[in-house]
Amino acid sequence: MTSSIVSAALPPPEPRRPFVPADFAVPERLETAEFRLRMLSVNDVVKDYDAVMSSALHLKSLWPGAAWPEGLSLEQNLIDLGWHQKEFQIRRSFAYTVVTLSELRVLGCVYIDPTHRPGYDAEVTLWARQSELAGGLEVRLYATVREWLRSSWPFARVAYPGRPIDGSV
Repeated sequence: MTSSIVSAALPPPEPRRPFVPADFAVPERLETAEFRLRMLSVNDVVKDYDAVMSSALHLKSLWPGAAWPEGLSLEQNLIDLGWHQKEFQIRRSFAYTVVTLSELRVLGCVYIDPTHRPGYDAEVTLWARQSELAGGLEVRLYATVREWLRSSWPFARVAYPGRPIDGSV
């Protein structure tokens, strides 16, 4: 009885604005001559875990102060991937794995999320496997993703935390 009294006293939640329009066809993939982006799923757990753990130093530099991926277990990674997969399916956020064209190796990830940053429609974080940094993969991935968001997504302004802001998608 107490919970119904408490909930009756609270204002109704504000309607959540959809992250993307209902009629927007979310891209299933993006493919270049070098790599493919597709939905991150639980089926990627072993290859994703390898990419994350072999890139721990780089990931810590991208998210300073964050504990992740310190202490990450394969089981916890599976749970995280399931969460990303479900969020993608319900169109709340979009996590893409970056894989070789053969699908044998995960090269990184791209996360397209809602943002609370004023003036922006979305926020995108991405990373490439630490072993691919010297060859410039992360720079090429960033340029590719920026162009893809400009041409194929419904966002006017996208924030890229930790990367230069130039006022465009």
